[in-house]
Amino acid sequence: MSSHLDVLLDVDGPVAVVTLNRPAKLNAITPDMAAALRACLSRVEADPTIRVAVLTGAGERSFCVGSDIRELDEYATPWEFRNRGDYGDAVRALRKPIIAAVNGYAYGGGLELAMACDIRLAAETATFAAPEIKLGWIGGSGQSALLAHSVGPGNAATMLLTGDPIDAARARDWGLVTDVHPRAELLKAARTLAETIAKRPPIAAQTAKANLKAAYSMPLDQAIQYERDLQTVCFATDDAAEGRAAFAARREPVFEGR
Repeated sequence: MSSHLDVLLDVDGPVAVVTLNRPAKLNAITPDMAAALRACLSRVEADPTIRVAVLTGAGERSFCVGSDIRELDEYATPWEFRNRGDYGDAVRALRKPIIAAVNGYAYGGGLELAMACDIRLAAETATFAAPEIKLGWIGGSGQSALLAHSVGPGNAATMLLTGDPIDAARARDWGLVTDVHPRAELLKAARTLAETIAKRPPIAAQTAKANLKAAYSMPLDQAIQYERDLQTVCFATDDAAEGRAAFAARREPVFEGR
């Protein structure tokens, strides 16, 4: 276990758990905390033994409620605010798979943070909201686009225009989260899923993630061609050869990320 300010990093084999650790403030993110999260994710990216990350929040009430509103007036100008180091960008930039274990409130920037992850699991007590409109602004880290992709334009509009929360069951029904678990079992479920993904060849897993992200913004013909090119890259790896050899020999493959 290592820590940096209010962000904890716990590495267990190929799985890293990143915990937002400011529960008394519902894991609201300050600029220093955002910098700590970016540094933590850089460590995850740089360590070849880590294959999958899990992002969660400390405490029983909140995953993350976004930026600490009291800190927003510290920006000298709107332009400085515009060019701040964004924590959602840092999660989206991670090449390795990352799972959000949403243990409570995922509001505002916390909702964006969860949506920046590849897979979202939620506790039964989790709630999700885009409440910025109630304060006079809107989200700024892909909230509208990511919601529209996840829950559809109509449901996204409901969340964005009312600012009201939805519960975990509705989030699952709308496709915002993959599964819902009792709060006490959430992190275990996220770790189990992460360990399953970690057994897959890491080049193929990272390529699949990159391909999925590209598919959102490409026309169908281009997306298929891009996928075929990435398939060719994967097919040429040692891991792909190992996969074929293991299949032929009816044994478990050993993937080394080469």
